[in-house]
Amino acid sequence: MKELSKPDSELTDIESFVSRLFDRVRRRFKLGMREYLAALDAVKGGFGIENHDDLKQTLQLLWCSSLAQQAQLEMMWDELVQAATPIPTKELPQQSASKPPKASLPPPPPPKANQTPDVQPQPTVQPELEPLALQPPLTPTGIDDLPELQTYWPISRRAMAYAWRYLRRPKLDGPPDVLDIALTVDLVAQTGFFLAPVYRRREINHAKLMLLIDQGGSMVPFHRFSRDLVDTATSANDLASVNVFYFYNVPTSHVYEDIHLNQPVDLQVPLALCDTDTSVLIFSDAGAIRGAQRMERVRATTEFIVQLQQYTPLLGWLNPMPVERWASTSAEMISYLVPMEQVDKDGFSNLIETVRGQSVSLV
Repeated sequence: MKELSKPDSELTDIESFVSRLFDRVRRRFKLGMREYLAALDAVKGGFGIENHDDLKQTLQLLWCSSLAQQAQLEMMWDELVQAATPIPTKELPQQSASKPPKASLPPPPPPKANQTPDVQPQPTVQPELEPLALQPPLTPTGIDDLPELQTYWPISRRAMAYAWRYLRRPKLDGPPDVLDIALTVDLVAQTGFFLAPVYRRREINHAKLMLLIDQGGSMVPFHRFSRDLVDTATSANDLASVNVFYFYNVPTSHVYEDIHLNQPVDLQVPLALCDTDTSVLIFSDAGAIRGAQRMERVRATTEFIVQLQQYTPLLGWLNPMPVERWASTSAEMISYLVPMEQVDKDGFSNLIETVRGQSVSLV
């Protein structure tokens, strides 16, 4: 194609052609202002000035994400070329001799003699007044206070972590580094003069916790809650020790150290860790999920509870099912053997009072 007399006019025609093509494909290809400006930058950088095929390939790389879109863009390209004046291009010198000249805009007429050539303004294409799809950049905003992600459980992690603080069995057997003001004043009053301050021993929390968690089977929907239960208990720095063991339905002759029930240990191992300061919390549905009453499960659980009570009286059972679902199931019979509470804020607080040796008053 022949070269225009003014490079600025040539660049304007190419940009106008790119704008019309973009207006046709932007909705189909879901393009935004970023892709349009990238195409204009490519034109200003020289892509497509030498040959219109290069411009078409450049636009396919910028705007198309599949072969089907490339075919659609090429079809719309041909329609625009046939419907309007072809975009001006520069041909290489070696190609101008071999290829016949293509149709282009007619050159301006030569100026007459003794007459100053008039600079004819280039015709401008009126763009269609239609909004373009803008894609504003994502600007993340800083959040100072992140809200706690609440789960669908009736008790949150924060409430569990707060309740573990009440599991205390303090004893005055720490180092004598706490100033006893009352005793010091009494000693001064008795002797009439001050010799030295009186110190008393620091209180140490001797509460130990053992979690026995039913894993697998009907307890699969509650695995997330059991993980939160373990995480909040192990992160409680006030407790003297926290031991976690897992079982399937009923703790029989052995329990497990991992949640996948792959590392069995003899039942005597967790029993040896229990003493009078150890609080044992059992998390299981006790058969309430399936709604059945199985005597073999009740007998096996009874044997385990009786054996555990020989080591510690601080026992409690946390049931994920509400009290209404315990009726006529194994859970109802087991609830007569060990204090059992449902999973909610009040039930968990009552169970903490039970496993620390405090009686719960029922109003």
